[in-house]
Amino acid sequence: MKRLSTLLLMLTLGSTYAFGQQATYQNPLKVQFGDPYVMHVKGDKYYMYGTGGGAKNGFSAYSSTDMINWKNEGQVFYAANKNGWSDSTAAWDGAYWAPEVYAYKGKFYMFYSAQWKNNPTKELENFRVGVAVADKPTGPFIDLYTRPVFDPGYPIIDANVFFDTNGKIYLYYSRCCYKHAVESEVATWAKQKGWYDKIEESWVYGVELKPDFSGVISEPVMLLRPPVKMDDKQAEWESRSVTSKEVNRRWTEGSVAFKKGNTYYMMYSANYFGGKNYAVGYATAKSPLGPFTKASNNPVLQKNVEQGGVVTGTGHNSITYSPNGKEMFCVYHARTTATGDERVVFIDRMKIQKDGKLVVEGPTTKAQAAPARK
Repeated sequence: MKRLSTLLLMLTLGSTYAFGQQATYQNPLKVQFGDPYVMHVKGDKYYMYGTGGGAKNGFSAYSSTDMINWKNEGQVFYAANKNGWSDSTAAWDGAYWAPEVYAYKGKFYMFYSAQWKNNPTKELENFRVGVAVADKPTGPFIDLYTRPVFDPGYPIIDANVFFDTNGKIYLYYSRCCYKHAVESEVATWAKQKGWYDKIEESWVYGVELKPDFSGVISEPVMLLRPPVKMDDKQAEWESRSVTSKEVNRRWTEGSVAFKKGNTYYMMYSANYFGGKNYAVGYATAKSPLGPFTKASNNPVLQKNVEQGGVVTGTGHNSITYSPNGKEMFCVYHARTTATGDERVVFIDRMKIQKDGKLVVEGPTTKAQAAPARK
């Protein structure tokens, strides 16, 4: 009976162990996060942060030693901390979105977006990026300053921080679509259809951060935006929210950067996060601030319902590695026919081919080998 109970527990946790065989897992994981971010710390411990997950006015965390079975660590950041700068009464309950945590000089720093309480013109979308600090990955995280990292003069979300090999630190973020109408051939087409009067867009920017995260160095640089021309290779998949008459916005958001050899890779998400067309592409550059060139094999992650699958809304990913450091994984949220509108976490293998192309082997829902430990 004890053996049977143990096996049932393993199945419940999402991992399957065949006697004498390698462990397997199956997507989606039993974690209900949007915008999942995984941090791997020494000692083969992983921590996952994300939007939602039961947190109220803040963020929760999960921990794992194998990337498959995750323990709920509870809420690790509360907006009402002593340095809190956000407004929990604003739209979307303060919009506590997309936290990412980095180990840096013996501390742990959480970058996140939320509604800024400094809002004299009463903007509906008054998002900014803040940073909080803690002594351990499970918090409690306290805002480092009583204000956002900086104010670019427009709403921003989806912070991602890149620590370059030369010691410089870069902040990437998405300028929101809010009040950012942009002329393009797609916008003209939608107007001619009589669907929308304007098309708003979000763009990804990058800027160098001060070493103490107290502000930025120089002016932000626009790195990625939706295509202007309809014959652009990227236009079809990045415009699906408009061309399917879903919404009058085109997004470039959820960026995550990493370096492979001398090439900087930036993955990003396009289309409406709440719809079926959310998908992931990437671009490459020789400098952390570009210019970035979008890849010819985009999108690298998208819905699979047209191929008989059950997954839609794949996006806002992060990147981590197996316990042995040899396998690269894409961590992202998606929806299935079973989970409905609830965003759940997927992890799928990804790789950089010899020709430099990035490939994500997903979305998957069938059992596959667990991340390698040795």
